[in-house]
Amino acid sequence: MVSPDIASHPFIDDSGTVFLMPSFDVVSEVDAQEVRNAIDQAQREVANRFDFKNTNSTIEQNDMVITLHTVSEDRLAALRVVLEEKLVKRGVSLKGVDYGDVQEATQNTVRQVVTIKVGISSDKAKEINKLIKSDGPKGVNSQTQGESVRVTGKKRDDLQNVIALLKGADIGIPLQFNNFRD
Repeated sequence: MVSPDIASHPFIDDSGTVFLMPSFDVVSEVDAQEVRNAIDQAQREVANRFDFKNTNSTIEQNDMVITLHTVSEDRLAALRVVLEEKLVKRGVSLKGVDYGDVQEATQNTVRQVVTIKVGISSDKAKEINKLIKSDGPKGVNSQTQGESVRVTGKKRDDLQNVIALLKGADIGIPLQFNNFRD
């Protein structure tokens, strides 16, 4: 016999069988290997391009932090364009790229630190939860779980509508949807 409080749960029947609600996770991930490949390609292009000759332009990577270093701000802008082209070609979204301030460096050179954001911050998670609650279909719930947001609903179609809603919203970070369970 199933206890009365459990039997009243909408996803447990009289025999005690548990029915799981369809769900998926909203995440913001970046493939580190693709970033590394994009930077390698950008470094090769910079080494071979005539307009970068004798500028000592470099692109250095330390995990998800990239440092651009060159002789002038116009060469820095060209270096950024090369990096962005290679990132896009490798499938890395530019929504997660955060540019720091241009800094003066030694011997009349400039540098800029570029950070690739990974994971959903608590502020962005709140924004996603608020958007789902206000504009999403009824019966769909979301909750923050670390650096991801778990979305659950009674119907698969409702979850697909939430995915379309999040894809259409400009949240400012790249979003992926995984762990879809029926």
